[in-house]
Amino acid sequence: MKPKNKFQKQVVEASKTLPKLTEKQIEWGYRNCIEHIGQRTSKGIVTCTDCGHKWQGDGELISTLLGCECPNCKAKLIVKTTRKRIFEGCEYLCTITTHEGYQVLRYIMIKSVAKVGKTVKYTHSEVMQRWIAPNGKYCTFAKLRQTMGTMYYDSWIFGTPLELRTEIDVYNRILPYYYYPEQQLIPELKRTGIKKYIINQRPFDVFHALLSDSRMETLLKVGQTELFSLFLKDRSRKIDDYWASVRICIRNGYKVKDASLWCDYIGFLRYLGKDLHNAKYVCPSDLHKEHNRYMLKKAKADAQKEMEKLREKEADFAQAKGRFFGLMFSDGDITIRVLESIEAIVLEGKLMHHCVGGYYSKEDSLILSATIEGKKIETIEISISRLEVIQSRGVCNKNTEYHDRIVQLVQNNIPLIEERLAA
Repeated sequence: MKPKNKFQKQVVEASKTLPKLTEKQIEWGYRNCIEHIGQRTSKGIVTCTDCGHKWQGDGELISTLLGCECPNCKAKLIVKTTRKRIFEGCEYLCTITTHEGYQVLRYIMIKSVAKVGKTVKYTHSEVMQRWIAPNGKYCTFAKLRQTMGTMYYDSWIFGTPLELRTEIDVYNRILPYYYYPEQQLIPELKRTGIKKYIINQRPFDVFHALLSDSRMETLLKVGQTELFSLFLKDRSRKIDDYWASVRICIRNGYKVKDASLWCDYIGFLRYLGKDLHNAKYVCPSDLHKEHNRYMLKKAKADAQKEMEKLREKEADFAQAKGRFFGLMFSDGDITIRVLESIEAIVLEGKLMHHCVGGYYSKEDSLILSATIEGKKIETIEISISRLEVIQSRGVCNKNTEYHDRIVQLVQNNIPLIEERLAA
């Protein structure tokens, strides 16, 4: 891809003078990124797959749990008792360096093929570079990939050159587990106070966030690392939505220990119209308790709004089912009556823990409730067109011991419903 703007042109020119990877870096990757296997036979003979040396090992349990060191090449081995004779490994190594004022992350794919009795063969290929400017702008150099779709993020075409590429999501899914220990940072990152491994996130994401948004730098400097990590990895959380409240936390020395819970809590406060600039709300001494308290308040407010919407439909419901209102029958113990409002049907569903709450909109359904001495037993759905019981369910959709009596009682009183239809 040809550079399309001044920034890309500058990076392309800078990339031409980027030093090659050193032998020391590659050797470190070979030593530390790939598992070094000691193949153990059933007779306890261990073979180093690095150099091919064989020796009589310790007991299987000791060898497999603790590993061992090759007496010949001194490699730290993971011992596996197996008849397998070929072991292949593949890992990414990332080096963090600087060049001409840019922060550069270089991604090297390291592969190994180890055959028992032979010296291991290593290969490596630099497959991607991320260049970040001091203002947070970035671009990516990468090899071409197979066109099998973005899910195959390891499908590099190794014979192609590293060139400027159009940004695609797959580049963000390369997650190296190993980072070369000797790292360099541009001055703009050093001043943020970022230290090695201080944030358990991808360095590219951390560097880009710090250089592109001064508020992220502030979070890091004041020790709000939980919020820093959350805003970094959860793209649905916009720092703009929480920054005013974050500043109140900083001003009052309040450290957020559970970032996702705190953000949810702030969302509840905003929904309920509370003052997000007031430390009384923003900095709770017991976050879990206040979170749960306001979560219930929001749930009640949501339910109230939902009921208000449903009440607007009550007139249509009454017009459709009003002829059945007041209908009730009993066998002396069980009393069955028609539910006469949307609100009553919704409440029935909540109390009985089943889905009848949404049945108020079913044109062909009549909903009744069976009780004994005022206690709800089962909920009945009748087909108005067929004049028969569709279903009768107790709590959590389970049938009760009264199920057959309830169904029979309804069937015996179908003529009452038929009379209402004919009226």
